[in-house]
Amino acid sequence: MNNSIFDTDRRIRLGIWGLGRGRDFFKTAKALNFDVVAGCDFNEHMRRAFREANPDAFVTADADEFLAQDFDAVLLATFCPNHAADAIRCLAAGKHVLSEVTAFFTLAEGVALVEAVEKSGRVYNLAENYPFTPVLRYLKRKWDEGLFGKLMYAEFEYVHECRLLAYTYIDGKPIEPGDRVHSWRSWLNYHYYCTHSLGPAMIITGERPTEVVALPGGPRLPGYLPLAEEGMGGAAPSLVKMSGGGIVRNLMGATTNDTHIQRLWGTRGSAEVNVGDELKLRLGGGGHTLKLPVRPSGDALDELARSTGHGGGDFWVLYYFARQILTGVPAPFDIYTAADVTIPGIQAVRSAHAGGQPMPVPDFRDPAQRDRYRTDDWRQKPYDTRNGLFPAGADRTRTTQFSTTMADLIRSCLLYRQWADWSRVIEDVKEPAKIHALRDELMRKLPEIRRTYAAARSLIEAYPESDAAQVLREMLTEVGDESRVMAPGFDAELRNWNGPLPERILDVS
Repeated sequence: MNNSIFDTDRRIRLGIWGLGRGRDFFKTAKALNFDVVAGCDFNEHMRRAFREANPDAFVTADADEFLAQDFDAVLLATFCPNHAADAIRCLAAGKHVLSEVTAFFTLAEGVALVEAVEKSGRVYNLAENYPFTPVLRYLKRKWDEGLFGKLMYAEFEYVHECRLLAYTYIDGKPIEPGDRVHSWRSWLNYHYYCTHSLGPAMIITGERPTEVVALPGGPRLPGYLPLAEEGMGGAAPSLVKMSGGGIVRNLMGATTNDTHIQRLWGTRGSAEVNVGDELKLRLGGGGHTLKLPVRPSGDALDELARSTGHGGGDFWVLYYFARQILTGVPAPFDIYTAADVTIPGIQAVRSAHAGGQPMPVPDFRDPAQRDRYRTDDWRQKPYDTRNGLFPAGADRTRTTQFSTTMADLIRSCLLYRQWADWSRVIEDVKEPAKIHALRDELMRKLPEIRRTYAAARSLIEAYPESDAAQVLREMLTEVGDESRVMAPGFDAELRNWNGPLPERILDVS
């Protein structure tokens, strides 16, 4: 990478607000005419990491002090429900804004943000990066060439079980103080986080959503906060009507199988993108015509992008942002497209609350439509992340151990659960050595796992009716088989377990 990508020596002075996700952009930013000159985060360990990577940059915990610095643009990666208010502050300070997803939390916030962007004369882009993998960029080009015809139906997924992030920062460090949970990943309904799946469908087809419907969900995974269908712990599918009349099944959620499978059906051809970005096309206008794997062609910038985060997507959102600032060429996700991709998540939550009633997706390009939603502050009720886990007056010398204990417990229980469940079907698997490796790792970590289980049980017994106790109890009983793991004979059970294996591996004593 070099600074000739835009054929100009002009540099863009960039401040990063939110240094967790924001840290992923440091290296890529420099290659795209950005100089990272300032950073802001409330968390000292995030600021420390930023200083190490950007020793000459200004860094602070104070947003006003940050925005008062002399720079051109902000990469905004603050808490998801705060994006609209924070973006408006940045625009008011005269900064261009590249906002992490999603753009806003309520329709009223969306109206305010759209009008703030219009008034400011500054560039606003949404950092939705999933449409810009090499495979999906290839599909976009071929769709625009008419290869697939008109959109009939599509299925796009962002199924990502991130239970650990309810109790840790993005870098895996447990939340501090430890009697709290993450400010939004611990409770936000997964429908809100719709852009990584809906965004690619919009960009490839060039269509916008017009209506959405979603049914209320049921079971959630153990260990997510006890908010039933409200939280991030279950499946969140919706059906989205697009402007050309086609339908997109938009699936988000936390399940027992992370997937990002994408399928498109046009009137002339179809496409499937499976795990590992394997692309297959069926062309020729029929359901039984030839279907073949395809190697997506790209260009020099695609090759440059491959080494960056999210399959090259982080490169492209920075590229489009820089290009618009430097040349005026609009980016794919301007403020209006950002609204198009954000609103279906809000309206899907609303639809589910209404038992599956279809909800419109207004077009905020139209001032008359904006007027209808100017005071629409409907939103999911947030969880009390500061005080919700334990009762008032709880002993903080004990409760501040919660986030560390919970993070360790999730890792411990999932290691045990993998071995316990795979050992039941080992006769049927093609690579039994991997299950033996799980057993060996479980044996090595068993003393540490038992200490974690004991710490969790101690907190449960101290505050048995608390939300903290509920999620700890769920992990211990529904995932971690506490009674089995803590039994004196479990060491011998593991040592003596001998599932089928073509070649014996070294036993662990």
